[in-house]
Amino acid sequence: MKILVTGAAGFIGSALTIRLLDRGDTVIGIDNHNDYYDPAIKEARLARHLDHPNYKHLRLDIADREGMSKLFQDHKPQRVVALAAQAGVRYSIENPLAYIDSNIVGFANILEGCRHNDVEHLAYASSSSVYGANTRMPFSVHDNVDHPLSLYAASKKSNELMAHTYSYLYSLSTTGLRFFTVYGPWGRPDMAPFKFTKAILAEEPINVFNYGKHRRDFTYVDDIVEGVIRVLDKPAESNPNWDSDSPDPGTSKAPWRIYNIGNSQPVELMDYISALEKALGKRAKINLLPLQPGDVPDTYANVDDLIEQFNYKPSTSVEDGVANFVQWYRAYFKV
Repeated sequence: MKILVTGAAGFIGSALTIRLLDRGDTVIGIDNHNDYYDPAIKEARLARHLDHPNYKHLRLDIADREGMSKLFQDHKPQRVVALAAQAGVRYSIENPLAYIDSNIVGFANILEGCRHNDVEHLAYASSSSVYGANTRMPFSVHDNVDHPLSLYAASKKSNELMAHTYSYLYSLSTTGLRFFTVYGPWGRPDMAPFKFTKAILAEEPINVFNYGKHRRDFTYVDDIVEGVIRVLDKPAESNPNWDSDSPDPGTSKAPWRIYNIGNSQPVELMDYISALEKALGKRAKINLLPLQPGDVPDTYANVDDLIEQFNYKPSTSVEDGVANFVQWYRAYFKV
């Protein structure tokens, strides 16, 4: 297939692109290469697949309406994986408009491109952050998510709503994927594994919020990519049993679906740090701090639908995933 991947120089986007190319797909990748974090790692990720004969890369911002329209018209992708977004919960508190430009305007441009160019299936990244103030565990796509705690979370919930209208009005098959705390080699420098590893190696203290009582459903990047591919290959269908008197938030009469992709084994942050210490062979100096605004104390994915409909469940243990990350980190930064 010919597949468009937005955010193709990103953490998940680059890993996904390599898998798609390896299985014989043609990939059109776009990325705006912004400086939210060090662009050098984006260039290094991209270098892994830039010269592949079935890959074409464009430096393009999804918020560029004319550029996106031309992209779809010129390349006519059969399917689209929308991963480009302004990420980060805490950054959204300081710079909310960046999330409107990328996550709302940019996503609308993707939807329009799909609508006008006969795209068979749009799979897009949502986030576990949409669960916000929900406390019933594990988080299920069949629960309402109407109380986000950050604009980042609100923008991802908005993407799900926007996709639904396009599925309903234009019969565009769309699938939203709520990722749970993705980590692994080639990850984002603004995320905890990077920050913690850098500080531990430098023998500097690490800031641990919520006094270390966070629980996160840490999900290894290869598990995320496998889930994305399985979902991408099966365009969303309508739920014929959907009932407006008792509406299911995770399905619809339109060809629209939502799935969690998480390890479904939440780990306390202090245990994650212990795994890092073991892999690094060094102890961390820990600075315990209160819960940050916008943060969700715990995440825990119910992945029953993923298992039932795709025969798939993420399975990489935190110990193995962290060891792989540390091995890559040492090699990449030569430390």
